[in-house]
Amino acid sequence: MPPDTNRMRLQSITVTAGRDKSGNPETRDIIFRSGEITALLGPTGSGKSRFLSDVESLADGDTPTGRRLLIDGAAPAPDDRFELQGRLVAQLTQNMNFVLDMGAADFIHAHAESRNIEDPKAVADRVIAAANHLAGEPFDSATQLTALSGGQSRALMIADTALLSESPVLLIDEIENAGVDKRGALELLLKSDKIIVIATHDPVLALSADRRLVLENGAVKHLLFRTEAEARLLAELSKTEARLTRIRTALRTGTPFAPEDARPESTAS
Repeated sequence: MPPDTNRMRLQSITVTAGRDKSGNPETRDIIFRSGEITALLGPTGSGKSRFLSDVESLADGDTPTGRRLLIDGAAPAPDDRFELQGRLVAQLTQNMNFVLDMGAADFIHAHAESRNIEDPKAVADRVIAAANHLAGEPFDSATQLTALSGGQSRALMIADTALLSESPVLLIDEIENAGVDKRGALELLLKSDKIIVIATHDPVLALSADRRLVLENGAVKHLLFRTEAEARLLAELSKTEARLTRIRTALRTGTPFAPEDARPESTAS
């Protein structure tokens, strides 16, 4: 696919320190850079969704947290904040439901045409193929959008965002609940060279990110990077998750378990 010359370019966004739910100030500004994945962690109600909302709205001190967004070090213009098309930030929420009744490939083809892509059919085929790689259950390119499952819809939009969307910033809320290949999704998104921020409760996703922001009472409390010990833990967790995926697939398809998966984990190699 030829480069999207219409894609907006930026080097970084900065989220300035705001305040927590009690009115206490946050202690640091947070800078996000292109090609970087950041995980947002914290219990339910800690402020992850509010943080994502502040970024999505390009907050200018007008949200409950008082945070402000800077684009490459400068405040965004009002047109950037309220533009309906060509937005700087794209967001994938936990629940995605299409209301447009058209085929999946036709929908992506129309999106590619709107971006003036040289070969929209080839791009649409590529997006559909990537979505099927991520989806728990593959779907045909002619499948109606309204007939897609929640996981298939999320997989389609992840592939579309990574391969076609011009927005340089992508926010994802709990990708682990979508029924998609989450590690595959991360790898695909990372290749897009976007700023990626993911709110998650999943340990594999959290440790796979370049860094982690831990929120508490509505504020960022910790900025953490993966240690060598955590890298070893991630490798072990990834092996366990791969085994669970194989078992889940065998159960869904009614096929026999692989010999190594049928044994207790302590003896499986």
